[in-house]
Amino acid sequence: MAQNSIFFCILALGFVGISYAFDTSPLQDFCVADLRSTVRINGLPCKDPATVVADDFFFRGFNSAGNTSNAYGSSVIPMNVARVPGLNTLGLTVARLDFSPGGFVPPHLHPRGTEILTVLEGSLEVGFVTSYPNYKHYSKVLEKGDAFVVPVGLVHYQRNVGKGKTVAFGIVNSQNAGITVISNAVFGAKPAINTDYLSRAFQLDKKIVQGLQAKF
Repeated sequence: MAQNSIFFCILALGFVGISYAFDTSPLQDFCVADLRSTVRINGLPCKDPATVVADDFFFRGFNSAGNTSNAYGSSVIPMNVARVPGLNTLGLTVARLDFSPGGFVPPHLHPRGTEILTVLEGSLEVGFVTSYPNYKHYSKVLEKGDAFVVPVGLVHYQRNVGKGKTVAFGIVNSQNAGITVISNAVFGAKPAINTDYLSRAFQLDKKIVQGLQAKF
């Protein structure tokens, strides 16, 4: 009996750990977001279930490529709670990613979500870097049908290494994973981070830092 008690205690602790590894589990079938509500909570308040309709769970927009005519040569079309209120509290975001030849997504991180990327067309290099003290770089070139996992909170990137366009889908286990683009955060912060400090931190000439701050 004592061994069984210990086993069940360990099992219970395991479930507690799992429950905090992603967005809080819902307490009802659904909680369709009331996007018009002025109530501020950690998430979004629920609509009256009597007013919920099928379109609250529906999204149309993955059939067409996004606009990649930008400096990055890439596009992200998100399916998130802002577009699909029925995703509220379900801990999920999906996105279509399009890349023109040479297109990329700059180094960034999602502070609240693990990401899975899968390629539908083309060739995509995906990589992430572990945290201090090792900063180990893991990368893989994905072909059609391949998938790759990026652990929560780690700096990662994607770039098209094929000759033509590349299409991929990303899934994140959070309805609001957040995104921090490293270059924008460091050089585009408002008010700006001290230029002398950044020059020393990145071991760059002060004029280069000023140029980067002006660009971002």
